[in-house]
Amino acid sequence: MLHFTKIAQGVDTRPLLAELDAAPGMWFVDTSRQRRIRCQRNTRNIFLRAPRKPLPPGAKNANDVHESRVARSARKFPRTLAYCESVADRLGGTLGRATLVALLPHGRVFPHVDAGAYYRIRDRFHLVLRSAEGSPLAAGDERVVMRPGELWAFDNKARHWADNPSEEPRVHLIFDVLPAPGRGFHVLPLEGSDQSGRSECRSTEALPRAMA
Repeated sequence: MLHFTKIAQGVDTRPLLAELDAAPGMWFVDTSRQRRIRCQRNTRNIFLRAPRKPLPPGAKNANDVHESRVARSARKFPRTLAYCESVADRLGGTLGRATLVALLPHGRVFPHVDAGAYYRIRDRFHLVLRSAEGSPLAAGDERVVMRPGELWAFDNKARHWADNPSEEPRVHLIFDVLPAPGRGFHVLPLEGSDQSGRSECRSTEALPRAMA
């Protein structure tokens, strides 16, 4: 597939779910994402790593900010954040932003593209934590159904959208990794470079089946 790469399955998500279940009120600490970004209005979010502020000179918005910081909410999710860091380390990359996202029952993430300098050179990952009927996600003309315990990289630079067909919230851990130069799954070349096309996709054969 062009827009999706399954990285691992059978990931032990129990330690991450335990942290989540111990802090249910964290879903309501920061509601800016679902209030300000219309395509995300059916979601709830817990920020673990976020863009560094204030924005640097010349940055139009956070999509052009490369630096990230650990959010206050991350103090309640040390094992969850450590999981993101472990994936970045095993891939030889650098962890960027990380967010826990709940898509409400029968909710939708509406079609959009993650544009900007930050997203252009990073891979986006989804680890499925809870999904009663699977997590449909489409990018371009491709569609997959992600299952609990699966880790996927997908091309968020393509137009994409997601649905939750179930009666329960669908919960994903979503994070970004800046790959080593010349590597990556779905990254684009730096703007203004003489490269063309996508970077070489990295083989997943050497990665462990479960990256918990």
